[in-house]
Amino acid sequence: MKLLKIILTGATGFVGEGILLACLDNPQIAEVMLLNRRHYDLTHTKLKECLVPNFMTLEGVMDQLTGYDACFYCAGISSVGLNEDKYTHITYNLTMHVAKTLLALNPSLVFNFVSGSHTDGSEQGRVMWARVKGKTENALMQLPFRAEYNFRPAGMVVYPGQKNAKAIYNLIIRMLKWLSPRRVVTLQELAQAMINAVRIGNEKRVLEMDDIRALALQKL
Repeated sequence: MKLLKIILTGATGFVGEGILLACLDNPQIAEVMLLNRRHYDLTHTKLKECLVPNFMTLEGVMDQLTGYDACFYCAGISSVGLNEDKYTHITYNLTMHVAKTLLALNPSLVFNFVSGSHTDGSEQGRVMWARVKGKTENALMQLPFRAEYNFRPAGMVVYPGQKNAKAIYNLIIRMLKWLSPRRVVTLQELAQAMINAVRIGNEKRVLEMDDIRALALQKL
């Protein structure tokens, strides 16, 4: 069984950090290359890091981004306090530039995009962030990757050892998991679903909470 080499963005954020730690602990992963704007302070035998202050300028690091099986795109930002132009630049423009660059370097790449619950695939709704995420999902699905999947988690349980997780968030999510377990996945489940999307594939290209849990349980 071939072990996977993946590129991961967003390791300095909550979701990306959890996915990173889960991947490092997963025996199916051989290497994780962090594509980061700022350094993530961790040393691990599987871990490499490529620092790029601006995702729109990847020309100088292309040699570091070749030879990978998948990209787990976990970078993102809250829309709070941002107008649509700024949020679109961060969520759509940067994502698409990274995706197109990695596709040119790795034609057989699988691209996994962490979107969010209630994303608006019609791009016509009243909620700005949902429209922009929907636009990003739709554009990514048009690119000729070996496969491209959009993951729409809602509540996520912290992975052990995370630094970028507030105690109040942990408490809220644990309460939500008790009250409404179908609205919560663990970051370990999300990571395993993303790994299985690469190794096994999936009929659905947009995965909601139940789809994520089901894919995480799949076996080769």
